[in-house]
Amino acid sequence: GMALVDGHGNFGSIEGDGAAAMRYTEAKLKKFTQDVYLADLDKDVVDFVPNFDETEKEPSVLPVRVPNILVNGAEGIAVGMATNIPTHNLGEVVDAVIAYMDNNNITTEELLQIMPGPDFPTGGIVANKSDLKDIYENGTGKLKLRGKLEFEKGKGRDKDKLVITEIPYTMI
Repeated sequence: GMALVDGHGNFGSIEGDGAAAMRYTEAKLKKFTQDVYLADLDKDVVDFVPNFDETEKEPSVLPVRVPNILVNGAEGIAVGMATNIPTHNLGEVVDAVIAYMDNNNITTEELLQIMPGPDFPTGGIVANKSDLKDIYENGTGKLKLRGKLEFEKGKGRDKDKLVITEIPYTMI
């Protein structure tokens, strides 16, 4: 996948190592992100509102050219409602949007050929791919994720090993 920010410093690790203090880290938007997320800010396509201390104005939303909620996913709980949208591959999402723009009668099955399902940063295998059509069409359902293992034959006195190469996203 493509990162939207370029991080510098220690942001922690998948093994649970903590990140460095904020003064030792920084994140900048990548050129791609600036082009896709900020390109039309000067064209009055979104409203500007005061920032937290009313010293500047900032966009109320970003005029993103791709459906970012699919790319980055979303998770949240509100009064009586909850959402959990998994992350998807940016290139596949863009290709699916283009296919839909070319044919707004495209079927879910055809879209799943272009965007075959969620894409998680830590990998993992969607075990119930046959449920994806129903999940996308109804907006509800459960994904079953599995890790990915590789077998390594021990050399000499070393024992055989099972090496986890992809961790289900929800396990972190």
